[in-house]
Amino acid sequence: MASSASKGSAAASTAASSDALDLKQNSDDMAWEFAVCCNPLDLQRVKCKLCGKEMGGGVTRMKQHIAGIKGQVSSCMMSTPDQQKRCREAYEAPQVRKRQKQQKEEENRAAVTIDLLEAEGNDEELAGIGNSEGHKSGPLDKFVKPIDPSIPVKKFQQQNISDAIDKDRSYKVGQYLARWIYKKNVPFNAINDDDFKQFCEALGRYGPKWKPPSQHLLREKMLLQEVERTRELMKPHEIERVATGCSIMTDAWTDKKRRSIMNLCVHCKLGTSFLESKEASAIAHTSEYIFNYVLESIDKIGINNVVQIVTDNASNNMGAKSMLKEKFPQIFWTSCATHTLNLIVEAIGKLKQFAPIIIKAKEMTIFIYAHHKTLSLMRFYTRKRDIVRPGVTRFASAFLTLQSLIAKKKELRAMACSDAWEGCKHTRTKKGKLAHATIMSRAFWNGVSLCIKVFEPLVKLLRLADSDGPSMATMYGELLSTKKAIMAAVENSEKDYLMIIQAMDTKMKGRLDSPLHIAAFMLNPKYSYADSTIFSDVEVVAAFMEVMEQFYHDDDEKQNIVLNIDFTS
Repeated sequence: MASSASKGSAAASTAASSDALDLKQNSDDMAWEFAVCCNPLDLQRVKCKLCGKEMGGGVTRMKQHIAGIKGQVSSCMMSTPDQQKRCREAYEAPQVRKRQKQQKEEENRAAVTIDLLEAEGNDEELAGIGNSEGHKSGPLDKFVKPIDPSIPVKKFQQQNISDAIDKDRSYKVGQYLARWIYKKNVPFNAINDDDFKQFCEALGRYGPKWKPPSQHLLREKMLLQEVERTRELMKPHEIERVATGCSIMTDAWTDKKRRSIMNLCVHCKLGTSFLESKEASAIAHTSEYIFNYVLESIDKIGINNVVQIVTDNASNNMGAKSMLKEKFPQIFWTSCATHTLNLIVEAIGKLKQFAPIIIKAKEMTIFIYAHHKTLSLMRFYTRKRDIVRPGVTRFASAFLTLQSLIAKKKELRAMACSDAWEGCKHTRTKKGKLAHATIMSRAFWNGVSLCIKVFEPLVKLLRLADSDGPSMATMYGELLSTKKAIMAAVENSEKDYLMIIQAMDTKMKGRLDSPLHIAAFMLNPKYSYADSTIFSDVEVVAAFMEVMEQFYHDDDEKQNIVLNIDFTS
């Protein structure tokens, strides 16, 4: 009995340790690099990996401990200056974001300018919120109480007898807003929009009895004024295009009415702006048509201001690329990094190591979601968490779903072994038996883990390419790092990584390893300072020279300055 109890205690301890480890691994907080949960039943009790000190307060207290922030916990004597700096920055990050948010709100409020208030009668329905009697404007108001963005708004806030009464009145105002949002199906996150916050500030400064503009005003005069305002906002972009150049990005898509739309956007140092769009449903998207469309945009922006054209890898775009090179040899034509990376991961997903795993996962999830009984059972065991996670692309959805499956492995196995699963008529079908075999298969879960290890570096690269910031300077270098990470994921097994690397090279050839990408890689201090041999690499230097010759086409003097003076100095 004692032996049995001892074994049970040991098993419980092991399970607790496993849960603690899972808790650490499933959290995105950087403090888990230095902490481990002591007891899964007490999530706030953590232990420092460096010095072994146990403490309450969770990861927040751990950051204070590692960073040496006094007041709540003693400092860790084993942490390095770099670790202290990282933990201090992570600890102060929420406060920094809060200050930035407050500053942005103050700037939005300060940007509101309204003329003097207007006085009109009373409204019985709104009497519960406050007196609607308007402010009586006088000749001295512009000197005594101006609405000036340079003067803090706090000076004009109404003094309330009780904060509780003011809170109740504010809540009642919010109810009127909520009622309109519900009726008109306005997205809830619309209230976070800066323009809406400025509208609320302007309305509050105006006072009672404001009358909304008519539909005619909205669609005519005010719309035209907003167009002019937008053009004024774009003038700094136009100046920046002349100073440092820009990229033209083109894309074709189909809307809900099956109309073919072609968009043109312009990207410069200040960001991306929309240029124009046109419907092309009745016209074939040939290489000549795309070339002429891009040519029109180049004429609008100016040939000397355009550095590159960015499109996807469709054959008609590649044909337009050849036509552009003949007419404007100094302009680069670059493949869309996001589209190319999607082609890479799709090719890797079709390899024999990964395709069967992805297919089995897809069949299993389709079976569970196809029947309300199995779906309800799955959500019962996963505590109402779905296993299918939609992503922006088909590959992203597959990767996120695999991550979700591995995180809920225990729950899914418990579900497949339950009496409710056995009693469900759908699980006794052929597809149900296959789903059960998949869930209970150790080889399947090992394959899912391998898929995640291999695809995770690619997902990080895809997020980099799909982010708002520039990615050209880091794309080639990150691709090299991704290859190394994939090789490490398969434990440097040559038979495993050779096919993966070959699939990557096939899809990225001439797209993400173009001379322009390699030249940007060489000029990026992140890579060149870390490895000075880059400047002596024959392939890298040849790519850089090719880019300079194309960029300064037919200008031997500038080519000589860049290649023989700037580059060698």
